[in-house]
Amino acid sequence: MAKKINTCSALYTPKVMEAFKNPHNYGKIKNADGIGKVGNIVCGDVMWLYIKVEENKKHEEIIEDIKFETFGCVAAISTSSTITDLVKGKTIKSALKIKKDDIVKKLGGLPSIKYHCSVLAVDALTEAIYDYYLKQGKDFPDDLLERHKKLKKEEN
Repeated sequence: MAKKINTCSALYTPKVMEAFKNPHNYGKIKNADGIGKVGNIVCGDVMWLYIKVEENKKHEEIIEDIKFETFGCVAAISTSSTITDLVKGKTIKSALKIKKDDIVKKLGGLPSIKYHCSVLAVDALTEAIYDYYLKQGKDFPDDLLERHKKLKKEEN
């Protein structure tokens, strides 16, 4: 009899599988300060990222709470969970510095065909922060505005 191989375990690191099986910060924030929605029409993954922003004692804007809803593969759910862990409690300025490589490193790697999931997670964060600035009527930092414009161009 042939031995059955679990292809997910063969493709993904234990950290990816743990984040998939037990995702952190899953759900929706009612009355979120910012919402980012991104998707990849090629693979069908769709992510929503919700943020709640508060001001700390230094008058810096921090991401007090963050949650996600993701419809997608193992990597999409794992990267969504991981980005919430990476930015929760951080300033917006610090959160905007997070790159796809930070997510991949935290997960112990991803198959190259799944790197786009880490990009989606960063893009969802970008869009959530952009939405927050838009709702607050604040001036956008140049890098945030450029990233948003690039995303909208790619979307179209």
